[in-house]
Amino acid sequence: MPDASMTPKAPGEVVDPRPLVIGVAGGSGSGKTTVAHAITAPLQLDAVLIDADAYYRDQSHLSLEERRRVNFDHPDALDIPLLAEHLERLGAGLSIEKPTYDFAAHTRTARTVLVEPRDVVLVDGILLFADSRLRPRFDIKIFVDVAADVRFIRRLRRDMQERGRQLADVVGQYLTTVRPMHLEFVEPSKRYADIILPEGGSNEVGVGMIRDRVAAELRRRSQAPATP
Repeated sequence: MPDASMTPKAPGEVVDPRPLVIGVAGGSGSGKTTVAHAITAPLQLDAVLIDADAYYRDQSHLSLEERRRVNFDHPDALDIPLLAEHLERLGAGLSIEKPTYDFAAHTRTARTVLVEPRDVVLVDGILLFADSRLRPRFDIKIFVDVAADVRFIRRLRRDMQERGRQLADVVGQYLTTVRPMHLEFVEPSKRYADIILPEGGSNEVGVGMIRDRVAAELRRRSQAPATP
């Protein structure tokens, strides 16, 4: 059967050029990035992944000790207006300069990364659906639902191996901010998701169904007239 994306178009017909923007939310350590890759890699899509963690606000005006006490799991820690603006630009087919964040120093760096729009733009982050300024930017909203103990173990390994944190600091942060903010902001935002994916990337049936939905949407867009 021929690929629908290769179906000849009527004379003068223009396909919908907008990228498909997919939000992947869930608790810290739920495996959001793994899910994002599991969706796109088998389809060999022209896709780009945006990590919402890159949009933490610059804390360089604070001492290192003061930065360590910032509640990074609260929505106020994120530069939501900049992230919303960048998603709007990517959704319109425009490039962005994505910020980068130094997690060891707890502040934004001076370096940015040029991100060009792709057929599919995936965004992962714990608070994507908790803010009404971000939710409308996503064509598909996925919430990765994984047990708290599994998420904590994954976060512990990541923070110690990749972000230079000490065990006591990771545990203390989890108890004082990560867990309370998850219960207050992340978990309630699940109700805004289009799809809730239990067990994350290990849920092969669920991931497969999402993959089929993404492929179907891309086929539909390849045949649809451009939005005015």
